[in-house]
Amino acid sequence: MSAAALGATASAPYPPLEDRPIKNTICLFDVDDTLTRPRLPVTEEMLSTLATLRQKVAIGFVGGSNLVKQQEQLGAPGRPVTTMFDFCFAENGLTAYKLGAELPSNSFIKWIGEDQYKELARFILHYIADLDIPIKRGTFIEFRNGMINVSPIGRNASTQERADFEKYDLEHKIRETFVAKLKERFAHLGLTFSIGGMISFDVFPKGWDKTYCLKHLEEDAKKPGGIEYKTIHFFGDKTFQGGNDYEIYSDPRTEGHSVKNPDDTLRQLKELFGV
Repeated sequence: MSAAALGATASAPYPPLEDRPIKNTICLFDVDDTLTRPRLPVTEEMLSTLATLRQKVAIGFVGGSNLVKQQEQLGAPGRPVTTMFDFCFAENGLTAYKLGAELPSNSFIKWIGEDQYKELARFILHYIADLDIPIKRGTFIEFRNGMINVSPIGRNASTQERADFEKYDLEHKIRETFVAKLKERFAHLGLTFSIGGMISFDVFPKGWDKTYCLKHLEEDAKKPGGIEYKTIHFFGDKTFQGGNDYEIYSDPRTEGHSVKNPDDTLRQLKELFGV
């Protein structure tokens, strides 16, 4: 996509939220394997479809990664990701934006406390050190504002190494077994462990899953000019129990749509909204 096209996408005129043709409706999207292939840039076709959809309804993304990573995948130089969606929910909504303006945030470390966090981190790193898997790379714990992301192989793995590990993990249940051990050891902390993507799982306080973003929509509805979204569509790939899309996909406040990959997302959007 040319620089001119990027600029046009970022600054395209959209109707005010209250004037979108399909009233009181928002579409929320997971990122990896829903809008993009895991950790890869968004395609021109997806950008064009989202821009067309945004003319009809409010749109937002809700992902576990931080805003920097979502900018890498969805944005580009001259195209801030916060201009491409009406609502941006990074880290499940712990970092959030509406129409480019930042909303109130929260912090995992404030919630858990330094001593309990150190105990958790020590256990995780010891477990990974003793784990016998084909390869290990780097960044086994990634500290984020609203959670930690744990990867037995390490987040520095290449695209091919990620794909290889995902196949290995499906057979040997590395992440599933790891999560079971953590649930047993740290049952007293009130944490949720959610497997997502190809190589990792998220750890966060109960209730800080992707449904956390819905609090922002509910709060926004109470403000002057706010909209009560009576229909909230959510599209995600990890919608099975234990997957990091399950809670919001199955929440009674949303209409959940399970997708296989970005191509499937495009197909479903075409069927539902004619975009």
